[in-house]
Amino acid sequence: MGHRATGTFKVSFEQLDSGDPAIGRMRVSKQITGDLEATGTAQMLSVGSTLPDSAGYVAIDQISGALHGRTGTFTLQHHGLMSRGDGTLSVVVVPDSGTGELTGLRGTFTIDNVDGAHRYTFDYDLDPA
Repeated sequence: MGHRATGTFKVSFEQLDSGDPAIGRMRVSKQITGDLEATGTAQMLSVGSTLPDSAGYVAIDQISGALHGRTGTFTLQHHGLMSRGDGTLSVVVVPDSGTGELTGLRGTFTIDNVDGAHRYTFDYDLDPA
Protein backbone atom coordinates (compact mmCIF):
# COMPACT_ATOMS: atom_id res chain seq x y z
CA MET A 1 0.00 0.00 0.00
CA GLY A 2 1.29 3.41 -0.92
CA HIS A 3 -0.21 5.60 1.83
CA ARG A 4 -0.42 5.44 5.61
CA ALA A 5 -2.81 7.20 7.99
CA THR A 6 -2.49 7.07 11.78
CA GLY A 7 -4.42 8.38 14.74
CA THR A 8 -6.72 7.46 17.58
CA PHE A 9 -10.39 6.75 18.09
CA LYS A 10 -12.92 6.62 20.90
CA VAL A 11 -15.52 3.91 20.90
CA SER A 12 -18.90 3.35 22.55
CA PHE A 13 -21.10 0.25 22.54
CA GLU A 14 -24.87 -0.23 22.60
CA GLN A 15 -26.16 -3.74 23.30
CA LEU A 16 -28.79 -4.89 20.77
CA ASP A 17 -31.08 -7.92 20.71
CA SER A 18 -29.61 -10.70 18.55
CA GLY A 19 -32.60 -13.02 18.85
CA ASP A 20 -30.25 -15.74 20.14
CA PRO A 21 -28.87 -15.80 23.71
CA ALA A 22 -25.62 -17.43 22.53
CA ILE A 23 -24.83 -14.55 20.14
CA GLY A 24 -23.99 -11.01 21.21
CA ARG A 25 -25.04 -8.12 18.99
CA MET A 26 -23.91 -4.51 19.40
CA ARG A 27 -23.96 -1.16 17.69
CA VAL A 28 -20.47 0.31 17.86
CA SER A 29 -19.93 4.05 17.42
CA LYS A 30 -16.49 5.56 16.78
CA GLN A 31 -15.09 9.07 16.77
CA ILE A 32 -11.88 8.87 14.74
CA THR A 33 -9.16 11.56 14.82
CA GLY A 34 -5.78 11.98 13.17
CA ASP A 35 -5.07 11.54 9.47
CA LEU A 36 -8.59 10.10 9.22
CA GLU A 37 -11.15 12.54 10.67
CA ALA A 38 -14.39 10.58 10.67
CA THR A 39 -17.23 8.88 12.44
CA GLY A 40 -17.89 5.17 12.27
CA THR A 41 -21.01 3.14 12.94
CA ALA A 42 -20.79 -0.64 13.03
CA GLN A 43 -23.00 -3.64 13.63
CA MET A 44 -21.07 -6.36 15.46
CA LEU A 45 -21.92 -10.01 16.14
CA SER A 46 -19.88 -12.00 18.66
CA VAL A 47 -19.89 -15.41 20.26
CA GLY A 48 -17.92 -16.91 23.11
CA SER A 49 -17.05 -20.53 23.76
CA THR A 50 -16.86 -22.85 26.74
CA LEU A 51 -13.30 -21.61 27.35
CA PRO A 52 -12.99 -18.08 28.76
CA ASP A 53 -10.21 -17.01 26.37
CA SER A 54 -11.82 -18.17 23.11
CA ALA A 55 -14.31 -16.12 21.08
CA GLY A 56 -15.01 -14.63 17.69
CA TYR A 57 -16.58 -11.53 16.19
CA VAL A 58 -17.48 -10.03 12.84
CA ALA A 59 -18.53 -6.46 12.11
CA ILE A 60 -19.44 -4.18 9.22
CA ASP A 61 -18.30 -0.62 9.91
CA GLN A 62 -19.52 2.38 7.85
CA ILE A 63 -16.96 5.22 7.96
CA SER A 64 -17.81 8.81 6.94
CA GLY A 65 -15.32 11.67 6.92
CA ALA A 66 -12.02 12.84 5.46
CA LEU A 67 -8.87 10.80 4.83
CA HIS A 68 -5.86 13.07 4.36
CA GLY A 69 -8.34 15.77 3.31
CA ARG A 70 -10.33 13.64 0.83
CA THR A 71 -14.00 13.34 1.84
CA GLY A 72 -16.38 10.46 1.38
CA THR A 73 -17.50 7.20 2.91
CA PHE A 74 -16.23 3.62 2.91
CA THR A 75 -16.93 0.35 4.67
CA LEU A 76 -14.61 -1.75 6.81
CA GLN A 77 -15.11 -5.47 7.41
CA HIS A 78 -13.81 -6.82 10.75
CA HIS A 79 -13.01 -10.47 11.50
CA GLY A 80 -11.58 -11.25 14.94
CA LEU A 81 -10.74 -14.52 16.66
CA MET A 82 -9.39 -15.36 20.11
CA SER A 83 -8.17 -18.94 20.56
CA ARG A 84 -7.17 -19.70 24.15
CA GLY A 85 -5.83 -16.18 24.54
CA ASP A 86 -4.07 -15.96 21.16
CA GLY A 87 -5.85 -13.34 19.06
CA THR A 88 -6.00 -12.42 15.39
CA LEU A 89 -7.79 -9.47 13.83
CA SER A 90 -8.33 -8.58 10.19
CA VAL A 91 -9.92 -5.25 9.24
CA VAL A 92 -10.07 -4.48 5.51
CA VAL A 93 -11.83 -2.03 3.23
CA VAL A 94 -14.75 -3.71 1.46
CA PRO A 95 -13.87 -3.57 -2.28
CA ASP A 96 -15.54 -0.73 -4.19
CA SER A 97 -17.26 0.63 -1.07
CA GLY A 98 -15.61 4.08 -1.29
CA THR A 99 -17.72 7.09 -2.31
CA GLY A 100 -16.98 10.71 -3.15
CA GLU A 101 -13.26 11.48 -3.13
CA LEU A 102 -12.65 8.04 -1.58
CA THR A 103 -13.90 6.11 -4.61
CA GLY A 104 -11.40 3.36 -5.41
CA LEU A 105 -10.11 3.12 -1.83
CA ARG A 106 -8.59 -0.17 -0.71
CA GLY A 107 -6.52 -1.05 2.30
CA THR A 108 -6.02 -2.61 5.71
CA PHE A 109 -6.81 -1.04 9.08
CA THR A 110 -4.74 -2.14 12.09
CA ILE A 111 -6.06 -1.50 15.60
CA ASP A 112 -3.92 -1.37 18.75
CA ASN A 113 -5.38 -1.02 22.23
CA VAL A 114 -2.68 0.23 24.60
CA ASP A 115 -3.73 0.99 28.17
CA GLY A 116 -7.33 1.53 27.06
CA ALA A 117 -6.42 3.92 24.22
CA HIS A 118 -7.37 2.83 20.70
CA ARG A 119 -4.79 3.65 18.01
CA TYR A 120 -5.05 2.86 14.31
CA THR A 121 -2.72 2.49 11.37
CA PHE A 122 -4.46 2.55 8.00
CA ASP A 123 -2.35 1.39 5.04
CA TYR A 124 -4.21 2.22 1.84
CA ASP A 125 -4.17 2.94 -1.87
CA LEU A 126 -6.57 5.18 -3.75
CA ASP A 127 -7.27 4.97 -7.47
CA PRO A 128 -6.31 8.17 -9.32
CA ALA A 129 -9.20 10.60 -9.73
